[in-house]
Formats: sequence, structure tokens, C-alpha cells
Amino acid sequence: MLDGKTIAITRSKDDASEFISLAREHKATPVTLPTIELVSRGEKIVDDFLSLVESESPDYSVFLSSKAVKVLFDTARNTGNFEKLQLAVANTMVMSVGPKTTATLNTCGIKVNYEPENNSSVGVGEEFSQIRAVGKKVIIPRSGASNSFLKELLNKIGINVVEIHLYDVCAFRDTTQWNGFRELFSQHKVDGVIFTSASSVRGFFEIMSKDYEISDLLDHLTKLSVVSIGQLTSDELKKFKVKNTVAEVHTVAGAFASMKNALTA
Repeated sequence: MLDGKTIAITRSKDDASEFISLAREHKATPVTLPTIELVSRGEKIVDDFLSLVESESPDYSVFLSSKAVKVLFDTARNTGNFEKLQLAVANTMVMSVGPKTTATLNTCGIKVNYEPENNSSVGVGEEFSQIRAVGKKVIIPRSGASNSFLKELLNKIGINVVEIHLYDVCAFRDTTQWNGFRELFSQHKVDGVIFTSASSVRGFFEIMSKDYEISDLLDHLTKLSVVSIGQLTSDELKKFKVKNTVAEVHTVAGAFASMKNALTA
């Protein structure tokens, strides 16, 4: 058990229900940090997606997060294009990264054909290697803040990639929700932080650097356990010189298990 431990995660309360349940189950105190905001690129994203499907005829569609699913399908619902989008996606083989993304796709009436065991961009590459998709075409709706790692990886395998950016990412603007965390952090009463994306790392430092010198911020972080949900998140933390443990399983449950191990070792 983690009696008396305080653990933060870089997600809003609405997106952290699984983490909160796990923390309470293990007698820890959960703290949620809304680190980033998604800014949709507008109603045109659905038309752009449908146009690309028509012109490029992709064999596969890959959804990397539940947020990408929600932004795309919610926009389609609001613009009267929901069924058209459903049909366009259903006419491809659908790959989903992670059980939450799969569940969100299912609620939109989309059957998922593949879910990599490794819930990461590397896992997507491994899955495509196993199903021998050389020469096939893939469409990936995703964040405008995404890096080129996955596209380059799939290109090396021999897969053609079409990306469409649905939204941009910025640091969360209403930081009043961070007041409790700031107080605990200053008093060295935070035992661990789980970072859930590279964007959340950047958002964390942008928000916290308004109240702390970077040297003080890093000094505080060295005194607690830091877990990254995957390698790309870990790489972003390393840019800030933050020592971290990469979760063995790239999910919230996997990251929590890694944090538990770190705090009870």
C-alpha cells in the first residue's frame, strides 16, 4: 500500500478517473494537474479527413489517442457528417493505440481491427511489421504538436503515411487548479509525478516556471519519483534533465504500477 503518499498525474480530473481509483485503492492521495489544452482546428477537419480518404484511399487508419477520436467524431456530429465519417473510417482497417482509445472508437460505432500490445508509436510499428503491410497506405489523424517519429518509422517499414492534424496543444491556461499542488510541492510533500505525454512535460514546465526558477524546480523534482508513460515522454523529460522511470506497460495502470514500485522499493 501507499499509505500517506501523494502522487500527481499530468491529466485533468475528468481524464484521470482510472488513476484516481488506483491511488485511492492503494491508500494514496491523488492530485490531478490539467497540463495541456486542446484547441481544435475547426469544423474543416472533418471535410479535410473525408477528402483525404477519397483522394488517397488509405488501407488503414490509426488512432493514437482517445482525444483524437473525440475531436474528430464530435466535430462530425456537430456538422452533420457523423455517418459519413463512420463509413469512411469503417472502410479502412482500424488500428487503435490503447484500450481507452479502442473504447472511445467503439462508442462511435467503429470496430477496431488491431490494438498493439505495446501502447506506443513503437508498438504501432511492431504491429504493422507483423501484419506485413509493406506498400499499404495509412491515414493518421493526430495533434499538430506531434513529432515525426511514427511517420518516419512506418516509412522505413515501407508504409505510406498520410497525416492530418486535428488540433493544437497549448499549456493549460487556468492554473488556479494548480494552487494546492504548488503548496504541497514547495513543502516537499509530493512523493511522485506521472507524466502522460511529451506535451504534458512541456506544459508542466511552462506552468511551474512562472513560480519557480528552473534550478529550484529541478531540485524539487530530484527529490521525488518521476514516471513517464512511454519513451517519447521520457525523452522530453530528459531534455529538462529530469531523471525518470519509463513505465513497463505504456498505460495509466502501467505507469501507476511503476510508481508504486518506485515508492515502495
